[in-house]
Amino acid sequence: MIELPTRWHPAWGEQAIVAAIVLLHAWSVGLAVFRDGKVFLGVGVAMSAIVMVTVIIHWLGNFFYNLRGLQLLVFPVAAVCALAPAVPGTDHPMPNAGVAMLTAHVIVALLAYGLLTIAALHALLLSALDRKLRTGALPPVLAGLPPLLTMETMLFRIIVAGFVLLSATVLSGLLFSEELFGMPLTFTHKNVFTLISWTIFAALLVGRFLFGWRGRIALRWTLWGFGVLLVAYLGTRVVVEVLLGR
Repeated sequence: MIELPTRWHPAWGEQAIVAAIVLLHAWSVGLAVFRDGKVFLGVGVAMSAIVMVTVIIHWLGNFFYNLRGLQLLVFPVAAVCALAPAVPGTDHPMPNAGVAMLTAHVIVALLAYGLLTIAALHALLLSALDRKLRTGALPPVLAGLPPLLTMETMLFRIIVAGFVLLSATVLSGLLFSEELFGMPLTFTHKNVFTLISWTIFAALLVGRFLFGWRGRIALRWTLWGFGVLLVAYLGTRVVVEVLLGR
């Protein structure tokens, strides 16, 4: 088992700047979500909230592990998605917004999506690092990263945490659909794609722990799982809200 580095000293100035940006982003998301005593979570707001959670996870992780290489991927995505609430679409409040179970469901779902977003970006960074190692020339931004196997271990720890939260999201949606959303469970495109994504991540973890999957096969399965999850939530909502206006 590859152990993660025990001594990592974050750049405190950078951490303070990121904290200020995250607080500003969280404030803007809060204003967009909670209005007039109701909860609004359209596609633009959802994108912004998921990326906000992703940045928070990255920021917290940087106190313990060297994740600075991910900044080149996380921060540009965050900058674009911070403007996502301005995307035209429907603006209807969520049903049962006052139900505590729905609030918990949404929070767990956002944490799951945030962790798996970090995992996907981490997989992209690993792919870039692997390609550069094969050429024998690492750019300065990649040269300071931990060893490849150490980063792979970090990736699977992130995936395990995200998978646990995604499982809780799926299970609560299956068992308490009527209480959460005011309607019986139906197998919509969103639900089907979410279950497919859950199956992909489950197969990846089984392959990892039983058959030692690693390297390119692990990175491909990570990106496939995240891609399907992205279609499950944001893809279907973009079609329904932005294109169809429903």
